Amino acid sequence: MQKLLFIALTALTFNATAQTQKEQYFKLTRAGFNEKNAYATTAFVEQFFRLPGNKGFDASIYRVEEILKKAGYVLQKKDEFEAPLTYRIEKRPMKRDAWEPVDANISIVGESSSLQSFKTNRNMIPINCASTPAEGLTAEVVFVNKASKEDLEGKDLKGKIVFGDMPAQRLVSLAAKAGAVGALGFALPEYNQPTKHTTSIQFSPMQANAGIWALFLSYASKERLKEACQKGKVELKINITTKTYPAEELTIVANVRGSVKPQERFVYSAHVQEPGANDNASGVGTLAEMARLTAQLVKGGKLKPQRSLTFLWGDEITSTKRYIVEDNTRAKGILWGMSLDMVGEDTEKTGGTFLLEKMPDPSAIWTRGEDKHSEWGAGDVKEKDLFPHYFNDFVFDICKEQGKFANWTVKFNPFEGGSDHTPFLQNKIPGLLMWHFTDVFYHTDNDRIDKVSAKTMKNVGISALTAAYTLITADENTASVTVTQIKEDALVRLKTEFELSKKAIAEGKSAKDEKHIIEVWGKWYVDALATIGKLAVDPKTTRVGSSIKVATLAVEKQTQEYLSELSK
Repeated sequence: MQKLLFIALTALTFNATAQTQKEQYFKLTRAGFNEKNAYATTAFVEQFFRLPGNKGFDASIYRVEEILKKAGYVLQKKDEFEAPLTYRIEKRPMKRDAWEPVDANISIVGESSSLQSFKTNRNMIPINCASTPAEGLTAEVVFVNKASKEDLEGKDLKGKIVFGDMPAQRLVSLAAKAGAVGALGFALPEYNQPTKHTTSIQFSPMQANAGIWALFLSYASKERLKEACQKGKVELKINITTKTYPAEELTIVANVRGSVKPQERFVYSAHVQEPGANDNASGVGTLAEMARLTAQLVKGGKLKPQRSLTFLWGDEITSTKRYIVEDNTRAKGILWGMSLDMVGEDTEKTGGTFLLEKMPDPSAIWTRGEDKHSEWGAGDVKEKDLFPHYFNDFVFDICKEQGKFANWTVKFNPFEGGSDHTPFLQNKIPGLLMWHFTDVFYHTDNDRIDKVSAKTMKNVGISALTAAYTLITADENTASVTVTQIKEDALVRLKTEFELSKKAIAEGKSAKDEKHIIEVWGKWYVDALATIGKLAVDPKTTRVGSSIKVATLAVEKQTQEYLSELSK
């Protein structure tokens, strides 16, 4: 009896200590994260149409450098561990020239107002598009609708502008072969709600050196031009100015040295390229403020990282992948990765909600109940691709806690891929994505600073930092609490899946298939519990291992009970 009482009291002490550690970090991040700083950086970055090597991309990198230097990070000269806070800018030659849009305008000859202008639609110029002559050009426009055989029959396109109710990129080849001077097209996904947000244009590339220019139209411009063409002959005056120039691709990396195991680290990544405010100036601004606050806490002795913390800004996926694969020794020490992409949404304006995209768990295969894929779409996940780990639930539970504290809506989605979390996962490193979707302004030129919420960036920054701080200083107490947390999350999930499977069988679904889903979820969580064994920075006892065994037995027992119920 006394022995059982001692074990119970010890467990309570562990829980209190670990909770105090996490709550301490919540207090520090809630008090210290300055959303005005994050918003100001976002506003600076979103001014530019950012592509690797161009002036806007580079200006954004150097603005982050200014923030890091002011915060106390010193330029790395030898290696990233030469000081507690270091940063470096990596420069790489580019295989092709950088591209930059400058100006564009479409006017219907005889009308006083422009049909469309770069000043209000900066996504109207396809990436890689060349300039028109400096004085512009004037030519007749020919409407070809969907460019079917019937649409093109009898139409002379030579020396004219081809206009279609279809993607401009698909018109370019046809127009070039026909001797046309340029192409105009329209294309927007339904989630952008083009008939409601009629001025939106998504940025997109065209084939380089296509021989002719192309421009994208908004829904409003497309309808106005179509109506004009239906009335008779229409001529357009087109002006396009773009720049190309040799450049280097820049990546900036900041490092906070761990005192016990500096080679082990948590890595954040925020991509700089893309022209939007939420996508992804908000990621750049949020991560810059996270790095500033981290330096402040380290210098003030309030944060004593035992593992290292790394912040990376660069070209989406490319820079993160390179950071992982270029140094095998460094890669072995990356224990967690997190992508901050579209993290500043004012959801009242953009729609959607904050999402934590999970690493591949069974919901990516069997998406049902409250699990839902975003309109981005599901990835092709098989059972062999599943990635059991505590990271999913660990971070989501922290986000939920911040959500409850700040009245902030927090949800998750099954794995889909497509951002900076993907290279981590491809290299067998736990990786998560913080983002928002569906955003009606996603990838459009209406993704401007007025759609960004400083409050949202603060909530994201607090959650992301609290998770990392806890992990890079984790002791046995934190690990023990995490075991309990993951076990509870597992039991909740298993109950949910059992109820769904029971209902599915009642509706005629295969009992064998439904039982397999329960089995896979049970195994996923058993394997996830096992990964907690390496959470503590400096484990001194076997207590965590013992708690994992107890939790594992509980999950396995519950799994078997549900399987038995489904067999009846």
